[in-house]
Amino acid sequence: MTAPPTRAPAAPGHPAGPDRPPLDPAALRLGYGTNGFANHRLGDALAVLADLGYQGVALTLDHDHLDPFTPGLARRVAAVRRRLDALGLAVVVETGARYLLDPWHKHAPTLLHDDPAPRIEFLRRAARIGADLGAEAVSFWAGVRPPEVPAALAWQRLVAGCAAVCAEAEAAGVPLGFEPEPGMLVEDIAGWWRLREALGAPPGFGITLDIGHCRCLEPQPVPDCVAAVAEHLVNVQIDDMRRGVHEHLEFGAGEIDFPPVLRALAAAGYRGLVAVELPRHSHAAPAVAARSLDFLRAAARAASATAAAPAATGAAAPAATGAAATATTGAAATAAAGADRHRTTDSAPLLCSRGGSTPGSPVLRGGLQSKGGG
Repeated sequence: MTAPPTRAPAAPGHPAGPDRPPLDPAALRLGYGTNGFANHRLGDALAVLADLGYQGVALTLDHDHLDPFTPGLARRVAAVRRRLDALGLAVVVETGARYLLDPWHKHAPTLLHDDPAPRIEFLRRAARIGADLGAEAVSFWAGVRPPEVPAALAWQRLVAGCAAVCAEAEAAGVPLGFEPEPGMLVEDIAGWWRLREALGAPPGFGITLDIGHCRCLEPQPVPDCVAAVAEHLVNVQIDDMRRGVHEHLEFGAGEIDFPPVLRALAAAGYRGLVAVELPRHSHAAPAVAARSLDFLRAAARAASATAAAPAATGAAAPAATGAAATATTGAAATAAAGADRHRTTDSAPLLCSRGGSTPGSPVLRGGLQSKGGG
């Protein structure tokens, strides 16, 4: 692919370290996923998000949003890059399109199928597109293990496929963010660590952390999840969620307390995009995007105010934190909860495969969990 010279990201989401001092939570860079604008032309979606005040986009390569398999790809990638530059938008590349590779089977084939070649080629193209766009990261996941594929074989296929993608991304000079996804072969942070070790800990193999997924199934509190992977964090997706249910919700409609999460990201020195992940809200995309930005800005202000306050003593500190968060995010949370009660989705929520709020909670329905709660 011929494209203009690759620029270095303005504020890359590369792993934190000694040279990455903590941030003010208000300095976190907010983005929005284009999979939540599926009914918009890509150029229109970018313009709406820039007009609202977002600083970046998580661009899902899909049929109507920079299809990587149609003619004239280099020309189209160059045009999207010019548009992003003109609008002042940073970008990460997402690869969770549902029917891009197979019109009959969602997300198929994955790296775990008998013939993973189409998925590997797609991810290689995504890495090259990411480099040509100046993307801060390219994100991908494992996939759901087909029932006919033994677990050990699925793992071998995953490691081999990831190694091929890592080689392409290294050559292109773009970081990879591997996303643990509920119900998939790698569904949690522990699984990501295992995969990283199996790959030989390549430096360009980072993690994409979905904040909602942390609430859905991780055993530790969400801010602790952020701290656990801070050194390798290259991409953040943010949404609300409930324990044990993989359904991406508007902010205020789930169970997550967001100011502590934003404080944890800022404390980690994370400088990548924090992109809203609401793939089932395209029917009301501009309004949802506007509400989401208002909510996150309010939560960031609450996080900043708490971080700047003198250290409280005894049990007063948590109470003060909660009061600040409620005061600044209450209106946005109420609006989001109202929208959640009246929203429509294309299927019912799916249960997480583990980590439910009660012992013996149901497992994933039919084993068909996938990106965006289906």
